Amino acid sequence: MVQEDSYFGFIISKKCAPLSGSAVIPGDKSISHRAIMFGALAIGETAIGGLLEGEDVFCTAAAMRAMGAKVENCGKGLWRVNGVGIGGLHEPNQVLDMGNSGTSTRLLMGLVGGHDISVTFTGDASLVKRPMCRVMKPLEMMGARFLGRSNGRLPLTVHGAKDLLAIEYRLPIASAQVKSAIMLAGLNAAGRTTIIEDCPTRDHSENMLRHFGAQVTVDDIGNGMRTISLCGYQELRGREVVIPRDPSSAAFAIVAALINDGSEITLPRIGINETRVGLYTTLKEMGANIEFVNERIEGGEKVADILVKAERVLNGIDVPEYRVPSMIDEFPILAIAASCAQGTTKMTGLKELRLKESDRLLMMAKGLTACGVSLEMGDDYLIINGNGKAPVGGAHIKTALDHRIAMSFLVLGSVSDEPIEIDDGAPIKTSFPNFIELMNGLGCKITGKLGVNDNE
Repeated sequence: MVQEDSYFGFIISKKCAPLSGSAVIPGDKSISHRAIMFGALAIGETAIGGLLEGEDVFCTAAAMRAMGAKVENCGKGLWRVNGVGIGGLHEPNQVLDMGNSGTSTRLLMGLVGGHDISVTFTGDASLVKRPMCRVMKPLEMMGARFLGRSNGRLPLTVHGAKDLLAIEYRLPIASAQVKSAIMLAGLNAAGRTTIIEDCPTRDHSENMLRHFGAQVTVDDIGNGMRTISLCGYQELRGREVVIPRDPSSAAFAIVAALINDGSEITLPRIGINETRVGLYTTLKEMGANIEFVNERIEGGEKVADILVKAERVLNGIDVPEYRVPSMIDEFPILAIAASCAQGTTKMTGLKELRLKESDRLLMMAKGLTACGVSLEMGDDYLIINGNGKAPVGGAHIKTALDHRIAMSFLVLGSVSDEPIEIDDGAPIKTSFPNFIELMNGLGCKITGKLGVNDNE
C-alpha cells in the first residue's frame, strides 16, 4: 500500500472515472531534434512551430548554439534557427552535456564526425551507461576518431575528419539513430553515402532532408530491405517546419483511455508516419477502437486526428517481431495495456529495450510483478497473462531515470485497485513536461510534481 500523500519526487496515480475530452500532445521529440540540427546546417533562417519544449530538445538546442548556430525561443511555440551551412560548425569551448538524450548524442556524433573539430559529450547518470559503439563503428569507417570509456560510453570525445569518406554500410540492427548519424556525417563527405536496412526504421531524417532541399534516394530492394543514399556537399536552405504531435507521447493517453471503460478522447494533429504506428496497429488487433480522421500531409509528415473509445476489454495477442522497429518506444505502455487485457500477450525481439534509458524489459517485468500481474520474461521476450481485469496495483515503482517507465505506471494507476506510486517524476520532463496536467485534464487522478518549478 503506497502512502496517501505525495511529496517532492514521488508521484501517485489513483483509480479514476472514464476519461473524456480533447488534449494537445507535445511536439514529436524525434522530429524536434532533427529540425534544430538541420536548421543549424542550413543557409538562412528556419522557423519551427510546435517544437517539443522538453529537456532533451533543450540539450540539442544548447549544443547547436555552442557550435555556432543561432537558436532562439521566440515564445508562443515559435523557434528560429539561423544556420552556419554544412561544414560550418565551430568547435565548442566546453563539454556538451546532453542530459538524458541518447538521440541528441548519437545524431550529433554523426554531425561532429563530418567536421574538422573535436567535441566531448557527457550526460546524466542514465546516459553515461548507454553504449555508443553502434554509432562509432560506421563513423570510424568514414574517418572520425573517438576517445571514451569501454563500449563507447560517455564521457566521449569525437574527433571529426577533415576529409570524410563516403561509405556503404549495412545496419547490423534496425536503428534510425545509427542511420541518421551516418546520413548527417555523409552530408559533408566526398561521394555518395549509402545505408542498407534489413527492415524499415523511422524515416524522419530522410523526410526532413528533402524538406530542406537535399536529394535523398530511397529504394526498396526486396524482402523488406531498402537502401538510403545521399551525396555529400549538398546545400540545405532554411525552411518553415511545423512539428507533428508525438505519437509516442500520445500513446499514454490512448492506452489510459482504452483501459478505463467508457472513456472517449480526441487527440488532434498526431503524427502517423507509417514507421511510427506499430503500437496503434497492435492495439487495433487487440480490439481497440482507434480511428484516424482528417488525415493530411504537413511538412513532409503524415498527421491525423485520433479518436479513441473504450467499448470492450482488449484481447491478448502475439505481437509480430517484424513490427518491433515501428513501436520500439511503446512496449512499456503496451505492457500496461496487455496487463488489463483478456488472455496472453506475447512480445518477442525486445533485446533492444535493454539498451534504452533503462533496461526497460527488466523494469517493466519488475514493476508489473509488484502490481500483481502474471508474466514471464526472457532475454528478449515478455509474456503477459491478463484476466480481463485491472491488476491490484499498490506498488512503489522504481523508474531508473526512465521517463517511459514512469509514465507507463502512472497510466496503470488510473485503473488499478490500489494507487501506484513512482519514485521520481523528474525524467518525464525530458519528453512530456505537461504530462500530469494533460492527463488530469482528461480525468486522471495524478498528484505530485515533476520538478521544483512545476505547478501541477
